[in-house]
Amino acid sequence: MEKAGGSAADKLKERMDRLKKLHDSRNQARVQNQQEVIVENNMKKLPANWEARKRKTEWLVAEDAAKERAAAEGKDYERVKMLDVSVAEADMALKKKRKGDGSFSSYEAQTARQYERSINILPPCIRENYEARKKEAEEDTDPLRHLRPRDTAGAIDNMVEHLQKQLDKKKNFSRRRTHNDDADIDYINEKNARFNRKLERFYGEHTVEIKKNLERGTAV
Repeated sequence: MEKAGGSAADKLKERMDRLKKLHDSRNQARVQNQQEVIVENNMKKLPANWEARKRKTEWLVAEDAAKERAAAEGKDYERVKMLDVSVAEADMALKKKRKGDGSFSSYEAQTARQYERSINILPPCIRENYEARKKEAEEDTDPLRHLRPRDTAGAIDNMVEHLQKQLDKKKNFSRRRTHNDDADIDYINEKNARFNRKLERFYGEHTVEIKKNLERGTAV
């Protein structure tokens, strides 16, 4: 009887220990869930660009630390930083710096970009001659220097050819629809013309015979 009583007491103690562990695990999970809810609510209160600002701040802190290490070691930080940049990344950054974002900022910037594109397509020999003449013109203080044109017929032909290429390129990218004078006029305004084109696109093949009968005057 004593052994049976001891065995029952041991089983009860074991069950109570397991129950206590389950209670502890539940309380721990409850506290953890509550902490996660608090963190999530705090995240919702932050600005929309908080993650980007955080990454930028971390990057600035890391950069300042790297600058301090380079200064302490007596090294040039810019040279040390470039050691971690690959050739492809450096080339891409250089192209991006030269090209810019491509968006319109001002007419002066747009004209400057067009000028750079026009200069870059010149052959090296012509470009060197152009740069020499440009420098000579800048050093010339005569106010009447623009009245002494020295453009050759070949240079003028090249300019005309270049301008014609620009016009042809604009035609390819233009959204303006060319007007066909020989096409039948079956509209009263531009809106009606677009509607008729849409009808023709969806139902044209089904109404060919009806349209021919109307044109011949044989429609029933």
